[in-house]
Amino acid sequence: MKSIRVALAATAAGASLFALTACGTPVEAGAAAVVGDQRVSAQDLKTNVQEFEAALRKAQIDPGQLGVPISQFVLFRMTNQIRYQQIADKHGVTVSETEIDQALKQPGQQQSPEMNLLTKGVSPANPRPYLRAELGAAKVIEKWGGTQSQAAAAKWNEEYNAVKPVFSPRYGTFTPDQGFVDAGRFGTPAQPPQQQQPPQQQQQQQQQQ
Repeated sequence: MKSIRVALAATAAGASLFALTACGTPVEAGAAAVVGDQRVSAQDLKTNVQEFEAALRKAQIDPGQLGVPISQFVLFRMTNQIRYQQIADKHGVTVSETEIDQALKQPGQQQSPEMNLLTKGVSPANPRPYLRAELGAAKVIEKWGGTQSQAAAAKWNEEYNAVKPVFSPRYGTFTPDQGFVDAGRFGTPAQPPQQQQPPQQQQQQQQQQ
């Protein structure tokens, strides 16, 4: 049985800057979450969960290693992806297909590119939209001065938290400090998983490979 090091934390300019936010506005019917002006439908979430479950089976990974129900793990990734992409679009940052192709070959801190995607809640069968958003977020931070700049870190934290996800209570209760603290209608969460590194740190590690 393979092991998987998972992450369920928002990206920011550094680990000390993780500051998840979610406003209390009711979620519209049929939505699993709303991020800014974009909606994650319950059907879209179901499709993504099914793809991710199939990928875990193929990789012989026990879903129990995620530490939370798959629905929460994938939903958080989907909302984070939207936040990354909205910020990249706002600041005119684009990502080329070649850059995505290169990212697909990178294992990050994992033993393979496939495992790197799985730790982020991404099915290797459909990774390009997520990688486009993640790379775009990293390029925004570089545009502001890079990972070593406190000003860039503060700016990213401000922009990221301005895009507030609202989760349907059907999928659990989400708090700024702890993430999902109950499983809603989808099972019992275990111990919280490890934090995910910010996208710009992931990009640096990939470039060093």
